Amino acid sequence: MPIITNRHDVLFLFDVVNGNPNGDPDAGNLPRIDPSSNRGLVSDVCLKRKIRNYVLETNGDNLGYDIFVRSGAVLNRIIKEEENKIKQTKNETKRDSKKEKHEFDDSVAFETVQALSTRFYDIRTFGAVVSTGEKDSCLTGSPHGQIRGPVQFSFAQSLHPIVPLEISVTRCAVTNEEDIDKERTFGNKHIIPYALYLAKIYISPIFAGRQETKSKRTDFTGFSDDDLNVFFEALQNMFMIDQSAARPEMNVRGIFDFEHVGTQDDKNAEQKKREARLGCYHAHKLFDGIKIDLSEDAKKKGKTYPESFGDYSIKCEWSESLLPKGVNLHLRHEGRIIQSNNGK
Repeated sequence: MPIITNRHDVLFLFDVVNGNPNGDPDAGNLPRIDPSSNRGLVSDVCLKRKIRNYVLETNGDNLGYDIFVRSGAVLNRIIKEEENKIKQTKNETKRDSKKEKHEFDDSVAFETVQALSTRFYDIRTFGAVVSTGEKDSCLTGSPHGQIRGPVQFSFAQSLHPIVPLEISVTRCAVTNEEDIDKERTFGNKHIIPYALYLAKIYISPIFAGRQETKSKRTDFTGFSDDDLNVFFEALQNMFMIDQSAARPEMNVRGIFDFEHVGTQDDKNAEQKKREARLGCYHAHKLFDGIKIDLSEDAKKKGKTYPESFGDYSIKCEWSESLLPKGVNLHLRHEGRIIQSNNGK
């Protein structure tokens, strides 16, 4: 499978209705909040967890789409198993057995990382820290022990301040024998009536595939075009398999995927490839072309806190003639693409 060659900068919008998108364990599971602005937060780890869960449910049985970080997994055991396989193979060859110990260890660490990346989708996508084993592990202290993945999330932040509500609930059953005479017990849950969140995602082919030179061996995860398609499928649908009492309704409202394709013509193929790999335009300037504001109706009603998605107005100011040269915009939530003809 070909490794991705083009950079992607993605603006991701989602909302929550009467739910808690990401509870804070340090604050009694209240929705995460930025105290300086009272805007809601959803951690990058939370969003990655949902991607992992979706891929595991829909593709987990397929070769190369297992998930490394998941419930019940003993990570050091998995790492050690892969490392031992590599060591056994290398010890059986005369060429490798003649290597100095540090060369042998570096070679084992490198190939272990490649084996883990090939097996686990989330390592290929997000990277991982695999230098967590015993002192005798070749990965402990190795530069190969920290894998940087090509897909990185920012924290998601709500567009407006949120007002978390604490809702008391009752239960007719009791937990303990000594409470048998009680008619009911009480509990509570925390919800946000409504909030629209924005996150940014950066997909860099630099960390998907690196070239190995004679003087230096560099890690790559092997994140492919097929992996990219799986990622966007998961991003579009991950909330559909995540409903719970705490999150009964979360919806994807926008996936604005700016793909860098290069500005050069076919005569300068190498330069065009380099541009597509590094990017042709600043991400923050591309994101500025997506305008998000209260709708005119909400403004007329003087709403301070939006109550539904209908209270927002989202406008994409990019068109074929306005998009920077070398950048295409995939409106993945709408299933269409705006291709730049700037400079043609």
